[in-house]
Amino acid sequence: MKIRVYYEDTDIGGIVYHTNYIKYCERARSEIFFDRGISPSMNNSGFIVKDIKASFLATSSLGDLLDVTTQILTIRNSSLVLQQEVYRDGTKLFSMEILLVYLDITRKKPCRIPVIYRELFDSLD
Repeated sequence: MKIRVYYEDTDIGGIVYHTNYIKYCERARSEIFFDRGISPSMNNSGFIVKDIKASFLATSSLGDLLDVTTQILTIRNSSLVLQQEVYRDGTKLFSMEILLVYLDITRKKPCRIPVIYRELFDSLD
């Protein structure tokens, strides 16, 4: 997914504020669903973030065009681990490994990832 850096994304020096890289990755994850006409949540269930390991490698600035990549590392019955990276002109700026758990919101307990999502994830490989 391509993302342009706007003024609202930056600090007074025109450098992207660090938490925005996590937001860019969230948008890219959502687009995986939206591109296929699927909602990322259904039937009072959805993905929640359980763990993030993030590495900030270089900065980006106002006006930069960024590429966000997403790769599935592992998938289990109720969770998956993704590797997401942000690049500018081929230079890696940010990398994170994120553990997502599929949660029944009403019961507040993990539940099995629906078949429609598993098929979506399988099509990404």
